[in-house]
Amino acid sequence: MSIPRALSIAGSAARGGAGIQADLKTFQEMDVFGLSAITAIVANHPRTDQGVFPIAFDAIEAQVYTALRDIGADAIKTGMLFTEEIITNVAKWIKETDTPNIVVDPVMIGKMGSALLKDDAIEAVKTKLIPLATIITPNMPEAARLLETDQPLHSVDDLKQAAVELQKLGPKYVLVKGGRLEGPAVDVLFDGEKFHMLKAPRIDTIHTNGAGCSYSAAITAQLAKGKSVQEAVEEAKKFITAAIRHSITFKRGVGPTYHAAYQKYGETGVHITIE
Repeated sequence: MSIPRALSIAGSAARGGAGIQADLKTFQEMDVFGLSAITAIVANHPRTDQGVFPIAFDAIEAQVYTALRDIGADAIKTGMLFTEEIITNVAKWIKETDTPNIVVDPVMIGKMGSALLKDDAIEAVKTKLIPLATIITPNMPEAARLLETDQPLHSVDDLKQAAVELQKLGPKYVLVKGGRLEGPAVDVLFDGEKFHMLKAPRIDTIHTNGAGCSYSAAITAQLAKGKSVQEAVEEAKKFITAAIRHSITFKRGVGPTYHAAYQKYGETGVHITIE
C-alpha cells in the first residue's frame, strides 16, 4: 500500500502541543505519514532559564537527507528554523527536491514567550525561503514583522493589505491568520486575485498552544493528499477550530489544542466567502 507523506522541518516542543509534536499528531489524524527533522529543542531549563537548545547543523542535514532519501515527501512544512544558516540550507535542500508542495510557517515567537527566530535571520526567511513557498501562514505579528512595519494589524482590511504585500515576496498563496482580531476568528487567504475569507466563531479560551503549528501542518497534510490550496486551507481551518474548541488544560501555562477533536466531533462553525 501507499500513503501520502509529509515532512516537517521544525523545532521540538517538550510540552507536546506545538512544533514537531503538533505536526506529527496532525499528520496522523489526517492519515498522512509524518516525517520530521528537528532544528532545535524548546524547553525551559530549571536552573539556567535557557529556553532554546539548537541542534547541530550536521544532525539537521542528516535528518532531512535520510527522510527524503528513504521515504520521500509529497509536501514539506517548515516551522521554527531559528538561524540564518539553517534557513539558507533548508532553502537549498528544498530547491534540490522534487517535492511539489512547500508550506512555510514563519515561526518567530512562541506562545510561552520564547524567541524562536534570531533577528538576523528574518531577511533570509524573506529572500531565500518564502519565494519557494506554495503558501505562507503568518499570524498578525509575524505578518507585520515580515513587512517591517511598526503598525500592528487591527482589522480584516489590514489582513488583506498585508496578504497582498506579502505575496510580492514570492509565495504562490498567502494566508494571514486573524486569531488576534476582535470578534470572529477571520483568516484571509490571497491567491493573487481573490480573497478567500475563512470565518469561525471566537472560542473563549486561552488554551491555544500549538494552534499555528497545527493549522499549517493540517494544510501540509491536505496538500500531500492532492487537495488544492483552497481546499487544504478550508479543511485545515475546520481542523484547528475543532482543536481549539476542545482544547486541553494540564498542570500549568497555556494548554494545547486537541488534535483528535475534528475526527471525533466534526466542525460546522467555519464559513467561507470569496471577494
